[in-house]
Amino acid sequence: MTASPALSPPEPDTAPSPRPDRPCVTELRLSAFAGHRRAVFALAPLTLFTGPSGSGKSRALQAYEALARLGGGAELAEAFPDPVTCVPERARPDGERRRGFRIGCTADGPEGPVRLDVAIQAEPELRIVGERLTADGLVLLESALRDPGRRAVQAAWHTAGSAPVTRGPLPDDRLGTALLPLRVAGKTDGQRRVLAAAEQMVVALRSVFACDPGPGSMRAPVPLGAGRLLPGCGNLAEVLLRTRAECGRRHALLAAAVGAGCAGRVVDLLAEPLDDGTVRALLDRGDGLRTPLKLLGDGELRYVALALVLLTGPGVLEVDPVGEVPAALQTLTVLADGLDRCMDRRQTRELLGLAARMCERGHIRLVGAVGEASWAAEVDGATVVDLSA
Repeated sequence: MTASPALSPPEPDTAPSPRPDRPCVTELRLSAFAGHRRAVFALAPLTLFTGPSGSGKSRALQAYEALARLGGGAELAEAFPDPVTCVPERARPDGERRRGFRIGCTADGPEGPVRLDVAIQAEPELRIVGERLTADGLVLLESALRDPGRRAVQAAWHTAGSAPVTRGPLPDDRLGTALLPLRVAGKTDGQRRVLAAAEQMVVALRSVFACDPGPGSMRAPVPLGAGRLLPGCGNLAEVLLRTRAECGRRHALLAAAVGAGCAGRVVDLLAEPLDDGTVRALLDRGDGLRTPLKLLGDGELRYVALALVLLTGPGVLEVDPVGEVPAALQTLTVLADGLDRCMDRRQTRELLGLAARMCERGHIRLVGAVGEASWAAEVDGATVVDLSA
């Protein structure tokens, strides 16, 4: 990797395939990111990264989540709180002590495949030093750091009007693609094409829920709140109280899924308000027997939480979807690092079977990391990315 990361020339998109109605990320590129170099990962509706410890499973999901945050308008420091750890280990600084990394993705949808590639400087200060948005081999947006003394990059976006491009500065701490709707007038066909491609990329990136249930935080009763599930799932009981009242059909599916993954008989999954204003979750075993979730094992708790995530939607999860785009045109992508952590093979197989059924419907996708996936061939619809090679 060069000391100051640069972007590679755009590559033409491959042969046409049916365009999805809902924008979704179909490829993740880690050109130079931590232990990955020139890595390209195709992402199916259900994708599992597997490999031994240190192979880069979590890093791949970290890059995806960071792109999602940037697509939602987050500042660079929020997406990369420890950016130096993202720099390839063997990257050498240049004469001005600059080092960085490069990541990107492709979002497919009504506009066809749209590519985003970003070069980020991690040292001596965090900043975007290059960005490129392309479709059909046409560069729609390109930016580069021209003056290191200014906190801006020089950008040019496709116009196809009286001038072929429009030039202007963009901040170096935010993704330019997410800012284009504020800068592009949309008066020419070229500008409208830029806006459509940028919107597709932003919609695909923003509808992401990074989930890593923490069993320790799920055992205690929780106060009532907004009823939106947090990434660590510590407020599971509160969310169950809401979902059980709002949709009996989905709750019945959840109870059946929990019964398949937890030990013993499960008739229902309950949320019980307590006198102190908190709520706790319980398993209804039938015949009046109820088991508080605090008595379940870590694997069972993680299974319950992930099953709830798969059977709900953006309105119940702590995500920030694009409000101006109808929910029917958005796809929720769940990122689950350590998907099989604490679970036995039966639980993992049941959970992935549920994921495959939900992903097949088209409005949810799952990208997860598992320790080993030799059994994944048994799950119809699962695509395995083996990083052990």
